[in-house]
Amino acid sequence: MKKEDKAIIIEKLGEQIKEYAHLYLVDVTGMNAEATSALRRKCFGADIKMVVAKNTLLHKAFEAAEVDYTPLYDCLKGTTAVFFCQTANAPAKLIKEVGKDGVPALKGAYAEEGFYVGADQLETLCAIKSKAEVLAEVVALLQSPAKNVISALQSSGQTIHGVLKTLGERPE
Repeated sequence: MKKEDKAIIIEKLGEQIKEYAHLYLVDVTGMNAEATSALRRKCFGADIKMVVAKNTLLHKAFEAAEVDYTPLYDCLKGTTAVFFCQTANAPAKLIKEVGKDGVPALKGAYAEEGFYVGADQLETLCAIKSKAEVLAEVVALLQSPAKNVISALQSSGQTIHGVLKTLGERPE
């Protein structure tokens, strides 16, 4: 590969690293063409960009990035695919769903401004909630007390009305 071609690939990888908030390094060793193609289709359906790159070029793209990716350098061995996405837990769920035989396997990830190294971190990454999910929970928690107060006020109004009606109908 020519030096100019390598520079272009490093630049494109660097742009994708800046563009996407989260990235996963995945070991795709042992996957044949059919399995890789099926994985790419699933990634496309889950809004994940899958890129297979040489480890040395990816290492240089990490070095040129604004974020310090040194915890992921040890993961750059073997055949590496990079999953870029905007939702932190989407690739983890995809890897868990597809990787029944250990292929593809998680090498490491950068998600929610934290580093996760090793296949044992897959469950932790699956449990990460997206910003939309967290916001929905916060809104639900904020609405809950207001709903309880309104419900209590409405029911007590009917209760008071029923008590007054019963007292009014009682024979003296």
